[in-house]
Amino acid sequence: MHKRVTFSNWLLAIFLVLPQLLVTLIFFIWPAGQALYQSVLREDAFGLKSQFVGLDNFIYLFHDQNYLYSLSITLFFSFITTLLSMGLALIFATMADKTIKGTNPYKIILTSAYAIAPAICGVLWWFLFNPTIGLLAYSLKFMGYPWNHYLNGTDALILIVIAAGWKQISYNFLFFLAGLQAIPRSLIEAAAIDGASPIRRFWNIIFPLLSPTTFFLLVINLVYNFFETFGIIHATTKGGPAKATETLVYKVFNDGFIGLNLGSSAAQSVILMIIVCFLTFLQFRFIEKRVQY
Repeated sequence: MHKRVTFSNWLLAIFLVLPQLLVTLIFFIWPAGQALYQSVLREDAFGLKSQFVGLDNFIYLFHDQNYLYSLSITLFFSFITTLLSMGLALIFATMADKTIKGTNPYKIILTSAYAIAPAICGVLWWFLFNPTIGLLAYSLKFMGYPWNHYLNGTDALILIVIAAGWKQISYNFLFFLAGLQAIPRSLIEAAAIDGASPIRRFWNIIFPLLSPTTFFLLVINLVYNFFETFGIIHATTKGGPAKATETLVYKVFNDGFIGLNLGSSAAQSVILMIIVCFLTFLQFRFIEKRVQY
């Protein structure tokens, strides 16, 4: 039973939570309110004149083929990147959890990518897949595949999936490894004594006990792919070629900062926030039922 803390002076309680309230107000409530306000306005390119247009910005977006295409690209990119980063991280964590010598350097190498900024990560993969000087692009060309993400939209999409997935593997690896190390060894040893194969032990014992960690990472990866991959896309493809890698968050930047269409950009921000909240709600509503706490 948790002991409840009470304050005799209510001013002290407000003073203690005031810093957190200010941070939330300044960095979340205020920008979100400003985006919501600007989404119902149509402004000129310099922001000198504005006109109230109601929901016209939202209605226009859902009739805009470029926006619907960006939405489909974002959903596909998020699904593939989440699958890639979480799948590889789980495999690496399972290997690192084994009691063998020399696992510490292996763990350090796997977690080091987490310290790299998204833009730097994008530049690294841009160099590797550069059609002129890139080592991996040269290797693919040597094997008969003419890699060129400047001209081929599929190549560009593969490039940002690899870069974004690689960046997130280390984060997922840390949580999966911590989850694996929290599982009692006695359960796994008892199953081994009963004759269960390693694959059966993993699917029937280890993976169900990892379900809270997997569910948490699923939500985090979804938010990461929708919001935090802007730096990677900007450093590698800039949304091209021909908008093949223009995800929703990059389209917000293109329309707002390059096209100076502030009303449409704000409306896209609001829709993006609603989509992420809706997908998170669906995960809690349907997937959390399968989680075994």
